[in-house]
Amino acid sequence: MFSFLKTKPKLSELIPNNYVDIHSHILPGIDDGARTTEDSKFLMNAMIGFGFKKAIATPHTIKNVWDNSKQTIIDTKNELSSSLITESKLLNLECASEYFMDENFVKQFNNEKLLTLKDNYVLVEMSYLNEPIQLYDILFELQLQGYKPVLAHPERYSFFHANFSSYEKLKKAGCYFQMNLLSSVGYYGKEVAHTAEKLLSNNLIDFVGSDIHHKKHIASFENKLIIKATKKFEEAIDRNTFFN
Repeated sequence: MFSFLKTKPKLSELIPNNYVDIHSHILPGIDDGARTTEDSKFLMNAMIGFGFKKAIATPHTIKNVWDNSKQTIIDTKNELSSSLITESKLLNLECASEYFMDENFVKQFNNEKLLTLKDNYVLVEMSYLNEPIQLYDILFELQLQGYKPVLAHPERYSFFHANFSSYEKLKKAGCYFQMNLLSSVGYYGKEVAHTAEKLLSNNLIDFVGSDIHHKKHIASFENKLIIKATKKFEEAIDRNTFFN
């Protein structure tokens, strides 16, 4: 009778103690995330406090912006693990990359092995302004090379919002969808939260990720959910154990 009076949970309250995070920017000085080892320490301790069991750090790889390579990412991760031994062990820190889909990315995956989340699952992103002209060609060629694309934060690409069928087309093209945890609390705006809810309700979200960059992201884990599809959201969180 009084169920309508129930308050929504805080995001931090929905993080299980076995949560595996597959998207964060906690390696220092390598992209727009943590700048220093001290920044990394703060972020990692917060993640441990939330119950994260494992974290796969995924710095951006964008030519002429963040010119990361497989080796620079691995070296940075190893340096951080040596500096923050306790935090790295508690988080089971690993690394991959969040690859920007463009013609440079195509050259890269055709010439070298990518740094993946697990096996052949690779985290990819696109511009927030517009989709790549050759988006479906890129996805097709990527899969020809044996990779499975995990599209980061599909709910944040506003050019898809007015045409929801674009999401269904991407799924048919072989994309897995990774929703950002903070989309559930409206961090990126109500429209993004609405789209995240719609994707969840239509069973289109496969995994979730924190996409943590800085202290403001950490603070927002104490905000309450504004989406209603809580059960679907929790199911997506649980599916991250696949990457354990």
